[in-house]
Amino acid sequence: MKNGLTAALIAMASPAVAADVSHFTLDNGMEVVVLEDHRAPVVAHTVWYKVGAADEPMGKSGIAHFLEHLMFKGTDDLAAGELSETVTLNGGSDNAFTSWDYTAYYQRVAADRLGLMMEMEADRMRDLEMTEQDVTTERQVVLEERNQRTDNDPGALFAEQRRAAQYLNHPYGVPIIGWRHEMEQLNRDDAFEFYHRYYAPNNAILVVAGDVEPDEVFELAKTYYGPLEPTPDLAPRVRPQEPPQLAERRMTMTDPRVAQPYIMRTYLAQERDPGAQEEAAALVFLAELLGGNSTTSYLAQKLAFEDPKAIYVGAYYDGTSIDDGTFGLIMVPTPELSLEEAEAALDATLASFLEDGVDLEEFESLKTRLRAGRIYAEDNIEGLARQYGQELAIGLSLDDVESWPDILQAVTPDDVMVAAQEVFARRNAVTGWLMPETNEGTAG
Repeated sequence: MKNGLTAALIAMASPAVAADVSHFTLDNGMEVVVLEDHRAPVVAHTVWYKVGAADEPMGKSGIAHFLEHLMFKGTDDLAAGELSETVTLNGGSDNAFTSWDYTAYYQRVAADRLGLMMEMEADRMRDLEMTEQDVTTERQVVLEERNQRTDNDPGALFAEQRRAAQYLNHPYGVPIIGWRHEMEQLNRDDAFEFYHRYYAPNNAILVVAGDVEPDEVFELAKTYYGPLEPTPDLAPRVRPQEPPQLAERRMTMTDPRVAQPYIMRTYLAQERDPGAQEEAAALVFLAELLGGNSTTSYLAQKLAFEDPKAIYVGAYYDGTSIDDGTFGLIMVPTPELSLEEAEAALDATLASFLEDGVDLEEFESLKTRLRAGRIYAEDNIEGLARQYGQELAIGLSLDDVESWPDILQAVTPDDVMVAAQEVFARRNAVTGWLMPETNEGTAG
């Protein structure tokens, strides 16, 4: 669990920067970014739509993810499933994913198959076809996905409830997969309305990484994506914003399936903004210093080793978003400790950190790890494409993406402590306890 968290944080904190980056915009508004890397004869072809779960119409939660599934049905030229089958027959792999801020589709194939990937992806950008049976079948698939990943997992349900408490007004509080009662009502008209509005070249970013020449990619993009009609008068992305949070929100959730009680606290936190990423960079360091290493992080040292009160303790920061992100803390107490005692110990340890300040040796070690993570990430062309695509899709510029590693390296211990003082405001927090149904607040 710890190793996975640390890897995820380092991946977020240390984007790879390709040696050669090219960018241009087609006449229909589609952005194209080329990340040139000739070390292996492969290419990652990715398309990022600047629409996600936070852009859904009220009452239609889950439509962005639902449409992602339907995109693998047929078009006027492709039979249902033919795109993925063609990728497989050509020795490649493909998939898609939906977030609150974007929806992405990607293929990894031999470099000489890039034109074929563009031809198929461009086809389904504007010419998707779906029958009523397609919609009925796929709706059942996403409902079953919710059943398996959320409804049958008390930790996932707990996270869903906490997030809904964190965001009272912003659509980040709505689960990406959707609320079940709204998912059950999604229909073909809903899907097509969302598709025709948002799946358009002027709302998409093409990121190609690998063994390619920029001129070749540009010509292929003009050939396959260039003729596609844009959505006229596409409005800017405007979401309802959070009102000021004036008091901490607390919740207790019980479930007979819970084997190990734990505490989770999240705070609203500044996201990475175009041209202003310094505060987010400091929060990356804060999360890593507090809970990013199972042996050397501050929380681990204090709560797992010096005076063992935790089986696991960690921190994370999620700030790669359009609007306010979250900074989170988790503590799984030792069996003899109640959740009330565990939370008191966590609070006391946070107070000690604010008093002690940053360990300079650990701080410099973290900077070294982040630099190393950036170098390692350059070996993964799919990771490169995802890094650029994700960050461009939330509104960051190429300059923002490429300056991020330097901004991280410029963070000082004082910056970290200022960020800590600002983010750890209890009025911006949601604190949750998850425990067995018969537990009544203890961990025993």
